[in-house]
Amino acid sequence: MTNWLPDISSGTAPVYIRVADSIENAITHGVLPPGTKLPPQRNLAYDIGVTIGTVSRAYALVHERGLVAGEVGRGTYVLERANGKQIEPIDPITQALAGTRGLEIPGDKIRFDTTAAPDIGQGEIIGQLFADISRDHRAEISSYSRNFPANWFRAGQVWLARNGWQPAIETVVPTLGAHAAAIAVISAVTSPGDKIVFENLTYTQVSRATRLLGRRSILVDSDEHGIIPDDFERLCQQQHPRLAFLMPTAHNPTLVTMPEARRRAIAAIARRHSVWLIEDDLYGGMTEDPNPLMADIAPERTFLVSGLSKSVTAGVRGGWVACPQHFAQRIKVTHKMTTGGLPFILAETCARLVLSGHAMALRRQAVEEIRVREQLARETLSGFEFTSHPHVPFLWLKLPEPWLSGTFKNAALAEGVLVDDEDEFKAARTDKTYHRVRVAFSSPQRRDEVASGFMTLRHLLENGSASYDSHI
Repeated sequence: MTNWLPDISSGTAPVYIRVADSIENAITHGVLPPGTKLPPQRNLAYDIGVTIGTVSRAYALVHERGLVAGEVGRGTYVLERANGKQIEPIDPITQALAGTRGLEIPGDKIRFDTTAAPDIGQGEIIGQLFADISRDHRAEISSYSRNFPANWFRAGQVWLARNGWQPAIETVVPTLGAHAAAIAVISAVTSPGDKIVFENLTYTQVSRATRLLGRRSILVDSDEHGIIPDDFERLCQQQHPRLAFLMPTAHNPTLVTMPEARRRAIAAIARRHSVWLIEDDLYGGMTEDPNPLMADIAPERTFLVSGLSKSVTAGVRGGWVACPQHFAQRIKVTHKMTTGGLPFILAETCARLVLSGHAMALRRQAVEEIRVREQLARETLSGFEFTSHPHVPFLWLKLPEPWLSGTFKNAALAEGVLVDDEDEFKAARTDKTYHRVRVAFSSPQRRDEVASGFMTLRHLLENGSASYDSHI
């Protein structure tokens, strides 16, 4: 076992990332050659003056990078380099933007790390639409989309409507998915240096993208009903954010749905402090949530974004945003600037899916498939604590001791299952820990594959100590 200690004296990244980067640097430069046993986590934590949790997260990260492996009863060892080649370090900027998911996804694993719509045969319908559009719109397909047909806006008006509310057609903008819609809004109504409110746990693809745009993320506390009004008020008074990103229905990853009273309280605070709101409603149409949309409660400041990715098809990148009055043209321009423009064949396909009724029918089929799989999760993981919804394609699993989120993720990976640790959903640096992982189950092609993945996770949970020891 080596006496080497990591250098964490420089840098601004969280300590566990600095420890992991130092380990990777030592491996890359031969200071820790293949076969070297890393110090036991408790010893290293004591030697460098950090918690064992910090070291555990660092070891989990270098394990994820493919640099080390754990063996039961033996500890953690540096792996041989593939084909004797130098390991290419991941630069800090790439690591910060990429989150905790691997940059390359192994093809032989069960994908419990994506919530894309399940395969329910939509490929045949989409293939026929592609053929029809290619026949009917040859000129449009070969050129740029400068003039948007009226049916693209009507489709968004239909898809975004919920609980008796429907956006005015002149406020709708078609986009390359909900993510692109959110980034277009942020680009349109904020400036570099402005502060944007995110919950501690959120869809961090948006929060990381805002940093790339030069905006600053600030965190608001949440409880079992969503964003806490008093903390949102405090942030607005003290830090003067320009915008808040919300997921009021089936929050990702916690599955919290904000009750109407809480929504109205948040809207009132946003009004008082002139804060714009982005309402991400990707799961709203799947859950049959009866609560009014924020866009209904505060239409003058809410940008409602949604799309087809979770319930119909992720591959055609279909989405829309409903804007406050007089903002549609600005959003259309910023969407073009941030995405390069909307491909005709994709936007036309999405419009035809919605207006033909195919999208609604496919969503019903997808929700039924998700219901069956969620029930399978309830049966297989019975006895363990988790939050789920019968119409939403993921669950939020509480880990028993001694598991940490990152360590469990790597243990699952070693057993052939990809899940997301809690760090993937942290919008900014925070000391909060939740001891949870998100398990998404819509992507596998077959139910027996889903069942196998759930059984693998149950085995890890039931054999906590032995499994934990083999991955630290």
